[in-house]
Amino acid sequence: MNRSACLIFNPVAGQGDPDIELAEIRAILEPDIDLDIHLTTQEIDADQLAYAAVERGVDTIIASGGDGTLSAAAAALVGTDISFGIISRGTANAFATALGIPDTIAGACETILQGGTRHVDVAYCNDRPMVLLAGIGFEAETVELADRDAKNRFGMMAYVFAGIQQLRNLRKFDVEIETEDRIIKTSACAVTVANAAPPTSVLAQGPAGLVYDDGLLDLTIVAPANKAGAIAATFHLFQTASTGNAVERDDIGFLRAKQFKITTEPPQKVVLDGEIVGTTPVEIKCIPGGLKIFVPLVEEVEPTEKLEGLPNLTIEMKDTVEE
Repeated sequence: MNRSACLIFNPVAGQGDPDIELAEIRAILEPDIDLDIHLTTQEIDADQLAYAAVERGVDTIIASGGDGTLSAAAAALVGTDISFGIISRGTANAFATALGIPDTIAGACETILQGGTRHVDVAYCNDRPMVLLAGIGFEAETVELADRDAKNRFGMMAYVFAGIQQLRNLRKFDVEIETEDRIIKTSACAVTVANAAPPTSVLAQGPAGLVYDDGLLDLTIVAPANKAGAIAATFHLFQTASTGNAVERDDIGFLRAKQFKITTEPPQKVVLDGEIVGTTPVEIKCIPGGLKIFVPLVEEVEPTEKLEGLPNLTIEMKDTVEE
């Protein structure tokens, strides 16, 4: 008897053809999983569809779309034992990358078919579920500049272009960060609180090596003195993400805690899992093991050889003589 699952599909995510992509998902999954397919619309969001599926008593929910769609659907599953499958089809696909899930349709579907699950942390930011991160200040302004048209035209480069443009308006703000046992006051251009984040989310990489099932949140403060310092700090954070070593600059700080209360003066825009959700203040609290998600059973092995695609390629196998 086949497994069953509710598939929540965002037809406007990414840059591909949604009809072809949905057909590919069905071709891979439906031989083994009976899919109850629901499409998001301008009037009906992924979280509404997911909450309705939970009410129906489903065992598995699969969401396919960008990071916003995946996070919205995950909101309904926090604290339940419903298995969550993700098929990333967005611009950044940070959700999949941060959790080690393939960001191709075929790879993501295979992960779901394998059936391996793991409980990962989530968080609540002002009562909104957060799977990845909340960005305050520079990151939120950058995400807002990278609108849908820009992402459709330029893909991931839309965020790069928006970041360069935002550097022209780089401004510091005063920030107060309250944890369970401390109150920290400083000034910053960006504050990022991460539950999980891929290396491409450089403003979250202060501590490096973010762990998404340790019951803690990671906060990174970036406080460059000028535009040149901002560029240098960003490059340094990129290096920490690449090497796994924590930052060593005076204008970058980081700490870990179970929860944060953050206020700023003046109020700053907040981006939550890729979506602008308002302005500070924010309260963010970790929910350990709050989401049960399909993950690969084994880590993907990096290829040791790649020759396909080379011009005028010929390969001749040599005869081997055993001694």
